[in-house]
Amino acid sequence: MLVRQDLDKSYMSVQAGHAVAEWLLNDQSWQNKTLIYLKVEDEKELTNWANKLEDQGIKYFLFKEPDIGNQGTALSCYTDNKIFKKLKLV
Repeated sequence: MLVRQDLDKSYMSVQAGHAVAEWLLNDQSWQNKTLIYLKVEDEKELTNWANKLEDQGIKYFLFKEPDIGNQGTALSCYTDNKIFKKLKLV
């Protein structure tokens, strides 16, 4: 789970929840019940990560918040930890 750190802390958690819900509504393959929340700087970095995941063929779900102009706020995916090893926990 990637979430923008330029959002208010409480808003970050809500957006991360939206991204998890988006994943579960669209893909039933998540079985391990583990969530890891990692922070990215802003929408630009979130979009860059979405592009990297797409380039590597990793399925992801990007949540866009209608209340703030459909900005991407959080992203969920299922992958090993290697791709995100340089990101910090929320």
